[in-house]
Amino acid sequence: MAFEKRTLAGRQVHPVGLGCMNLSWAYGDPPPHDEKVRLLERAIALGYDHLDTSNIYGLGRNETLIGEALSGCRDAYLLASKTGIVVQDGGGRGIDCSPEAITRSLDESLARLKTDHIDLFYLHRLDRAVPIADMVGALSRAIEAGKIGGYGVSEWSAAHIREAHAVHPMAAVQTEYSLWTRQPEIAVLETTRELGIAFVAFSPVGRGALGGELGDRPAFGEHDIRRGMPRFGADHWPANRALIARFETLAQEAGVAPAQLALAWVLDQGPHVHAIPGTTSLAHLEQNFAAQSLEIAPATLAAAGDLINRATVSGPRYSAAMQASIDTEDFA
Repeated sequence: MAFEKRTLAGRQVHPVGLGCMNLSWAYGDPPPHDEKVRLLERAIALGYDHLDTSNIYGLGRNETLIGEALSGCRDAYLLASKTGIVVQDGGGRGIDCSPEAITRSLDESLARLKTDHIDLFYLHRLDRAVPIADMVGALSRAIEAGKIGGYGVSEWSAAHIREAHAVHPMAAVQTEYSLWTRQPEIAVLETTRELGIAFVAFSPVGRGALGGELGDRPAFGEHDIRRGMPRFGADHWPANRALIARFETLAQEAGVAPAQLALAWVLDQGPHVHAIPGTTSLAHLEQNFAAQSLEIAPATLAAAGDLINRATVSGPRYSAAMQASIDTEDFA
């Protein structure tokens, strides 16, 4: 089935948006500047109308890139950014969602993005040291001031989502979700549906695993965060690669690319669900956007879900240290 536009922060947007993180950080060395600009311009030309960034991606460079490349067509897309993850003295990372930090970082993001408003502004993580009412209060004041259109949270549990939503209505929840990362199905996916909150899935293609191009022995560069993720390691990747090979066959039989099948499955999980795959490839950019218009049989989508799920994937989503930094419920 093809997927129509969906509501996000009060706007109707295509359900496939663009996650911009890997243009500046995370999956190896970023491409040259002119290639980044060309990809963003091509995204707008294709019809992408939801771009997602954060102040932590490239330590502000991702926001600066978007501001420089696309400020001339600001009305063409819904702009989402985030705050809350900070770099501490010594280079480690922490979380600061104090009202003062939220207000300060929002103003800094607005300057980098060359805009007077951000349509959707997320708290990137739960700050357990700050009362939720205080965090949401700062965001509510930013909405009243016209600096943001709505607020969201990322990697929060259902209970904390409900608590925040009771203080001020929440526009969106952003959490990792794909065929092989199913934690939102514990509670968050249903909670957002019940409360009328959009659910935005990041890494909907399994951090590239479901794209069909990693091969039997993926060689991740020094700056690729997947080097530290158990599912991509030697203990788990062989089993996962064999599973993905069967998934690729399923996609081929359906006449679609593996990434397109992965995206369609995510979007099929509810009319409030959005997906924001990232890429540095123009070909993948076009392929991902086309996924929302494909007619894929319900039986094929069901088969994909039966094939790749928490019972069949080998290894945990994160290392123990990374898992401790998020609030989303995990399987026992």
